[in-house]
Order: sequence, then structure tokens, then C-alpha cells
Amino acid sequence: MRNIKIGLIGAGQIGKLHLERYAAIPGVEIAAVCDVNAEEAARVSRQYGIPRVYTHFRELLAEPDLEAVDVCLHNNFHEPVTTAALLAGKHVYCEKPIAGAYADGLKMVQTAVAAGRMLHIQLAQLYSKETKTAKQLIDAGKLGKPYHARSTGFRRRNRPFVDGYGTPAFTRKETAGGGALFDMGVYHISRMLYLLGNPQPLRISGQVYQEIAMDEERRAHSGFDVEEFAAGFVKLQDGITLDIAESWAISLGGFEGSVIVGSEGGIRFPGATSHGEKHDFTFHTTTADLDVDGKIDLDVADLRRKRLSPHPDAYESSQHHWIAALRGEVPLLETAKIALNTMLISEGLYLSHELGREVSADEVRERSVSRSVRL
Repeated sequence: MRNIKIGLIGAGQIGKLHLERYAAIPGVEIAAVCDVNAEEAARVSRQYGIPRVYTHFRELLAEPDLEAVDVCLHNNFHEPVTTAALLAGKHVYCEKPIAGAYADGLKMVQTAVAAGRMLHIQLAQLYSKETKTAKQLIDAGKLGKPYHARSTGFRRRNRPFVDGYGTPAFTRKETAGGGALFDMGVYHISRMLYLLGNPQPLRISGQVYQEIAMDEERRAHSGFDVEEFAAGFVKLQDGITLDIAESWAISLGGFEGSVIVGSEGGIRFPGATSHGEKHDFTFHTTTADLDVDGKIDLDVADLRRKRLSPHPDAYESSQHHWIAALRGEVPLLETAKIALNTMLISEGLYLSHELGREVSADEVRERSVSRSVRL
């Protein structure tokens, strides 16, 4: 097992979460940490035993022994730091969403290709037991020809900062680029695209909302100018359609889970309620002219997949997969391309809302404006 040396850029809430997850993977060394907050960077260095500390990311990128970097910054900082890292010869693992705008995500993907480096985006739902089981059913042809999907994400009243957690940076376009779509929707939309084979978006229609009351003092302090709820409809290549409902706050008790339906079967993912409860993962089909609704033991399915795999932990989580790909054990999933199409759809919903009509994917590409913060 080859040892992997990684530098962490961003020692905030998400950076610390990444450090905890790396600690569970043998042979991974976090050799350097960088944060503009020198005091916090030093504290994290002591807590996690990281030998080198920096306050400017370019100093960290100059270290020749770092094979890869992990970018844990706010959305509009993703592109400049990732691009610089790729050009410095580092492989890059970047938090979701890919960037604050499609134009920035595209630059990241193109730079990775030109530099011959791997670019991996944190799309955690791709490694869930539900997603892996759905992929197994789809790959075995049990859905037939997939033709429609639904992507849902539910929070009852759980907006960053204004509802009591997180920082105002999540609620401002200048740092986050978007709201519920960028924070949560990226997970659910990307999972649908992954399972469908990442078909290209063609036409997008959507509306975004901020309607639920919030504490006025927190509203003013946060500068809240992003959406708390988004609804959309997307036409994808090969006649596939996708509808979207993503909520930070809504007056409902829950959403049913995301779905994929095909000519021979359908899958429903667990949904959520305001109490955090989830429903079962279910598979639906017709056999001998009989309608069959089935439940699958996801734990047993996952155990069997691991027992039969030469690299049983390679799809355990986004970071496990990243390390396995760096070691050459498995090919890297095309998370950057999936994340880029997810961004195209999200930005298309915003543009459709702004123009009051359906938009084409080409319009979104042409109108996309960089939100990157110059560093």
C-alpha cells in the first residue's frame, strides 16, 4: 500500500471533517495545512499532528513532496485555488459544488485535462449503499431503458446561519454562488446524473424562492440573497427527463425520495421528514404480468459487493475512492464531469427564473459569468 501525502487548503468546518475521514484511511498522511487564519491553522496542525503550516496556499503548493491537495474553501474560491494547484502539478480533491459558476467549473475541468492531473469533486451520495445498489440494478438491465428521474432534497426549516447553524458565507452569492441548489441539490442531482450515465442537459426550466419568514436581525447580518427552495424540469439527451425539488425551508412534513424509472422497472430512494425519518429503498417491476414492489437489504448487498471486490474500500466514501484512484487501484469516477453538468443544470434554473422562460443548455454556457475570487 503506497503512502499518499496530501496538503489541506482550508481548515474550517469542512476541512476538519475531511481530516477526520482521512484518519480512517491507512497510509494517508496530511503533511501540510493552510488557512488564512494563522491561529486556527496552527491549532488544527497541533490537533491532527500536521507538521507544516501555511497561511498562503501558494506556499503549500510549492512543496514538492505533496502528491495531491484537498480544497475545502467556499465555492467562489474553488476555481482559482484548484487551477493553481493543477498547474503546480498536484492532483486535486475539491469540495462540492465544483465552483460558484459553470464557467469556473469548466475552466477547472479543462485545466485538469491540459495538466494531466486528476480532479475529483466531493459528491458523497455516489458512495451510499442506496446508490451502489441502484447502480447494480441498472447495470444488470433491471430498469430496462431509463427515461425519467426525480431529484429531491428536504429540510423543513434549516437554512444556514439564519436558522441557527453555519456562517453567513453560505447565504451570500458573493461567497457561495447559490443556496439550496449548491449546498444540497448538488448531491441529489449528481446522483441522478451518475446513475443515468451523465446525459447532457439540453433544455432547463426552473423557479427559485425565498418565502419562509426568518429572524430579521439574522437576515440583515447574513445578507441572505440566495434561494431556500428551487424547483425545476430538465430535458436531457436520449429523451430522458429530470424534475427537481430542493428545499432548505418549506412548510411540509417531508418529501418522498428521489426516483428513477425505466421501461422495465423503477427505483425509489429513501425520503425524509421534518423529524429526520427516512423511508425504505424500494425496487418496482412487473413479473409474469404481476406488479412487484420489493425491498432490498442494503447492508447485505454492500457486504457482498465488498467480499467480491479486490479493493473492498475503494467505494466506501468519496475520500476512500480518491485515495484508491491516486494509488492506481481503481479508475477515478468522472465526478468532475458529473459535477460540471450538475452546475450547468443549477445555473440553468437560475437563468430560467431570471428570464421567466425555458432556456437551452447552450444559453447557460454562453451566459455563465465567472464568480471566482481573484487571489
